[in-house]
This record gives sequence, C-alpha cells and structure tokens, in this order.
Amino acid sequence: MRGDQTHTGGTRRANGASASSTPRRTGVDGSRTSGLFGSDKRNSSAGTDAENVSSSLHRAYDTSPVKTGSQRLLLSPRRAPRTISKVPFKVLDAPDLADDFYLNLVDWSSTNTLAVGLDKSVYLWSAQDSKVQQLVDLTSANDKVTSLSWAGRGQHLAIGTQQGYVQIWDAETLKLLRTMTGHSMRVGALAWNEHILTSGARDRAILHRDVRVPEHHIRELHGHKQEVCNLEWNTETNQLASGGNDNKLLVWDSLNTNPLHRFSEHTAAVKAIAWSPHQQGILASGGGTADMKIRFWNSITGSMLSEVDTGSQVCNLVWSRTSNELISTHGYSAGKIQNQIQVWRYPSVQQVATLTGHTMRVLYLAMSPDGETIVTGAGDETLRFWDLNTPAKGTQIDRSSFHSGGSLNPFAKLR
Repeated sequence: MRGDQTHTGGTRRANGASASSTPRRTGVDGSRTSGLFGSDKRNSSAGTDAENVSSSLHRAYDTSPVKTGSQRLLLSPRRAPRTISKVPFKVLDAPDLADDFYLNLVDWSSTNTLAVGLDKSVYLWSAQDSKVQQLVDLTSANDKVTSLSWAGRGQHLAIGTQQGYVQIWDAETLKLLRTMTGHSMRVGALAWNEHILTSGARDRAILHRDVRVPEHHIRELHGHKQEVCNLEWNTETNQLASGGNDNKLLVWDSLNTNPLHRFSEHTAAVKAIAWSPHQQGILASGGGTADMKIRFWNSITGSMLSEVDTGSQVCNLVWSRTSNELISTHGYSAGKIQNQIQVWRYPSVQQVATLTGHTMRVLYLAMSPDGETIVTGAGDETLRFWDLNTPAKGTQIDRSSFHSGGSLNPFAKLR
C-alpha cells in the first residue's frame, strides 16, 4: 500500500516522499556504496526535480485534495487497538485476608515476590515459580499483622503489628532481623526511602527510623488528629505524603517535623495515595465513602490540579510504570457498580477500563515490577491478577508460572 501511485496532473510518491528518500548503503570501511542499479546521482536528481516548479513532480501539480502528511498517515500501518481483559487470569485463595480499610497487607517486591499478611502470618508467593513460603508467624506473641512493605532491593520486608511493633525480616533467610518499638497502637502504614523506614499508626504519630544504626528513632511527626491511614515516599524529591482518618492529606519535606503542605479538600478518610513516576511533584489521592473523589496535586506549588468524582469509596491508587495511567480500587458505591478496579488516563482523567469480580471492597492493590500486572485483594479472601496489556520497559514476567495450577484448578491456595 505504500508503493508509487499515479495521480491526475503528475506522478508522485503516495507517501509524499521523493525518490531521494531511498536509503544509501555504507560499506564496511565507511565509504558510500551505489544504489540497487547504479550510483545515487539519479536519486539526488529526482529530489531536485521534486523541488523545481518546472518539474511535473512538483507538489503544485498534484490534484489530490489530501496533503502529503495526511497521505503518509493514511498509508502507515494501523496500530492494533489496546484491549484489557475484563477477567483476572489468576485467582489465589487468601484465607483470613482482613476486610479492614485501614490496613495495608499486600506488597509486590522488585524481585517479583508477593507478600501477603493473613491474620497472624505473612506469606511469600513467588511469581517466578508460584512457590509459597511462610515468613512470619505471630501466634506465640498473640499479635496480628497490620501492614507490610518491601525495601527497595526486595530482600527485606518490614511489617507492622497490632500491638505497635515494627519488625524487619530477611526474605532470603526467612529470619527476623530486628524488632522496633515506638508506637502505642497498631501500625497500619509503612514506607521506605533508602535506609529510612517510616511508620504511621493509630496513635496518630509518624516515626522516621534509620535502620542502619542501633538507635533507630530519629524523628517523630505529629500532624494528623486521627489514625494515619497510609504513607508514600517520593524518592526523587524526598517528599513524604501521609493520609489520615481526619480527612487530611499532608506533604512533608524530607525529615522536617512541620508539614510543607496541608490539603483539606477531602471529606472522608484518605488512604489512597500515589506519586506519579512520569511527572515530578504530581500526587494523586482518593477519599473514602463520604468523599469518593480522586484529586490531583502539585506538591511543588501546593495547588490542586483537578478532581474526578468516582461515585464509590476510593481504597487504593497506583500509577502505571509504563504509561501515564492511574489504577484505582473501590468499595462502597452510590451507584450500581461497586467493588471495582478502574484504569484512568492522565491528565484527561478518562476511564480506560472498569474491572469487576470481587464481591467485597477491593482494599489491597500492588503492581508487578514490570508494570504489566496488578494484583488486587479484598475481604472476599481472594487475590486476583489482572493483565493491563501495557508495553513493559523492563524484563517481562514469565506468565507460564501464573498458570502452574492448571486449567482445571484456576483457584490456587496461598497457604
């Protein structure tokens, strides 16, 4: 379809390019070689004719109403439309996965291992071979897991507990490295920034810890009047975002004890927080049942950029690693659709897809290292894996491992 075509009033290339666009070859020694049937002089003269008004090849004699650029676009290969499957390609049974809006119990490491907190235990599920290992068991301590977060390199996992402890575990040796105190109530939020581990709790405090030294406690922040629901570090700008049950979203600069910005526009608890990896300083946040809105902020200027009413409780947010899109999970709804996962295009905030399948609030969300897959968890005690069908920048995950349970057993158990 891209070959030469004859038009009334003159002969020209259908794609708008003159014959001089024929690529020239270079020899091994760097010298220019001749064309297919002779020297390149003929090609250069054709290009000159196309620019000469006395030549029949000049665009002035082209009677086609379609401009050259438009012809090139029309004759170029069409991109296949993107499709996102509306059903998960794998489901894991996750007994005792808590239906608690204020907990953070699912995280996916950079080494492709999924950590899931189930009551008193933490289990590791490998996306490479689908093997399951139990990392943590708090039964003897009469405690429960309330949050977890992988360190950047994916070897160490931090967990928060119902009794206010923060522990660091080695996922390779399956051993507890240290236990840290400081909170008086459950620790529902954890976030890493290199060697700094930040925790937020029901006691309304945010603690910064330097895990390299014995005296780990370095800062204590007091900005929320109710439970801290979530924490997210922006490691590029060294800014920390915190959301609370007091309906506030705070942005902290580095380790400063006074917030840089205090956003009060949400009218319900702010658990859903996500920093954009595509544009510096762009922060997205989502409100609970009485709010139902996703808002976008510029943390550099301290201004709100836009908002969208989702019509349902916003439980989690995560940005795509490979495209400028945002994924949100939802719970209680004022409309017909609830417990859904939505994909949004930014900055237009247009819906790309709506995924359903969970029968209870979708409280947990994590993304694979390559950005191709998300996993969602809910109080229905299932983990569901969804293919986003986005171009991956990094190493692709071997999808065959996801289906090791076989077609007759689409529901595999996490423990």
